[in-house]
Amino acid sequence: MAHYGLLRDYRFDDEGTTDDIRGAKIYGQNEEKLGKIDDVIFDHSTANIRYLVVDTGGWLSSKKFLVPPDRVRASQKHDGDFEIPLTKQQIERFPAYNESDLGSDENWKEYEKRYKAAWHDSPVQHRKGSDRDITPTPNEMPAEPGSIGSQLSPAEQAEVSARIIPAGSNEVTIQTSAVGIGSRWSTFERRLRQHRRHITNLCKTCTVGPASDRSSESVADERKAV
Repeated sequence: MAHYGLLRDYRFDDEGTTDDIRGAKIYGQNEEKLGKIDDVIFDHSTANIRYLVVDTGGWLSSKKFLVPPDRVRASQKHDGDFEIPLTKQQIERFPAYNESDLGSDENWKEYEKRYKAAWHDSPVQHRKGSDRDITPTPNEMPAEPGSIGSQLSPAEQAEVSARIIPAGSNEVTIQTSAVGIGSRWSTFERRLRQHRRHITNLCKTCTVGPASDRSSESVADERKAV
C-alpha cells in the first residue's frame, strides 16, 4: 500500500511561497464559503496529491474534511481561490476525518472505503469513468414545462439513466488527477515534487526507505533529480 503523509508545518523556501495553496479559500455551490485549505495528503513515493484537507473554521463537527483534487476547480469569482461542487449538507455526510487514521494502513483503508461510499450514496454521484457530477434522474428532479427533461421521451430518459451509476453499485472510484485547476495549483504541485525527498526525509515510517538512509539527500540533489 502507498504511504501517505501530510506537509504539516513544512514550508518551501521564500521563492514562490505565494503560490502555496495552503490558506486558499474553498467555495462550494452558490458561492458558499466552506473553509480554507489546511494541508494536503500526498503519496510519499510520487508526491501525487491524494486529498486536500479543508479546515471549515468550526461549522463542521469534525472541523476538517477531505476532497480529492479532481473535484477542485479554480474559483471563477475569487482570484487565487478554489471551488468544489459540494454543499455543507453533502459534506456533513462524509465520515469524520481523523488525522491519526493515516498512521494505520488498516484504518486508512477502511476510512477511504466509507468516504467513497459517502460520495456515491449522497447526491454527490458520478458517471463511471468521469470526473463530472451527474444530473439527477427524471424521477429525482421532475421536469418543469419547457425544460430539457420534459422534452425527452421515456426511452431517452431510460438511456440517460442507464449511463448513471445505479444505487447500490460498488464501482465508485475517487479520481485524484487534477487538470486545469490553475497556475497556483500547478506551481504548488511542481514544488511539492521538487521537495519530495527532502520532505520525506523527516518521515520515520515512510515506505520509500528509512529516514536514516535518506538523510544525506539535499534539496539541491532533489531538484537535480526532478
